Amino acid sequence: MAYEIKDDGKFQYIEEGEGEVVILLHGLFGALSNFEDLFNHFRGKYKIVIPMLPLYDMPLLTTGVKTLAEFIKKFIIHKKYENVTLLGNSLGGHVALVYVERWPNKVKRLVLTGSSGLYENAFGGTYPKREDKEFIRAKTATTFYDPKHATDELVEEVYEIVNNRAKLIKVLALAKSAIRHNTKDDLHKISVPTLLIWGKNDIITPPEVAEEFNKLITGSELHWIDNCGHAAMMEHPQEFNTILDTWLSKTPIK
Repeated sequence: MAYEIKDDGKFQYIEEGEGEVVILLHGLFGALSNFEDLFNHFRGKYKIVIPMLPLYDMPLLTTGVKTLAEFIKKFIIHKKYENVTLLGNSLGGHVALVYVERWPNKVKRLVLTGSSGLYENAFGGTYPKREDKEFIRAKTATTFYDPKHATDELVEEVYEIVNNRAKLIKVLALAKSAIRHNTKDDLHKISVPTLLIWGKNDIITPPEVAEEFNKLITGSELHWIDNCGHAAMMEHPQEFNTILDTWLSKTPIK
């Protein structure tokens, strides 16, 4: 994404557009580019914001989803945003869930896609093999229904992370935190309009995860995308954007 990353000394983020604030939260191996099509589609209608989550900058003892939720709280206060919509993919969805549970009055709408928080199968139950690029390529490809989306650039990004010892330690700490912090018992507290957009072929957070979220979050709306894995907004951006556009229009912020 060739967009200006703003740096005000406390936070780094992308912010474009005017109107209602929609904050996009990326996953554990996610990048700003994951939201490129979504960003381009909606920045003419909303203020679209992508904060850079400090995945590798937190002290090891506090590395986890709760600390990331605290980070988003500070970011929203710092920017003086009101009536925000949170949209999270994978770990980003988990962070959004924790935020909404702890500070429900600050969020008006919630969108989850391939979210952790109930169950996730990161790396197929195994630790990444450092220095093995073909292993990384194969595991990156499991994010998608069509492995063509596991581009060389994406594989290189993941490969760099898992071969950086300091980053790998944080990745494993975040993954363990996500497993420990199961949100099942708190989902009934969520009262904001909630949209679930799920890949029908997601093997990291499988369809039964979406169905349980849908059952436990009162009034939530679940939409499936066929031939789609864990990153629906990347693999089927037009269908994803159409579902989201329609839902945002029919759930106006009051």
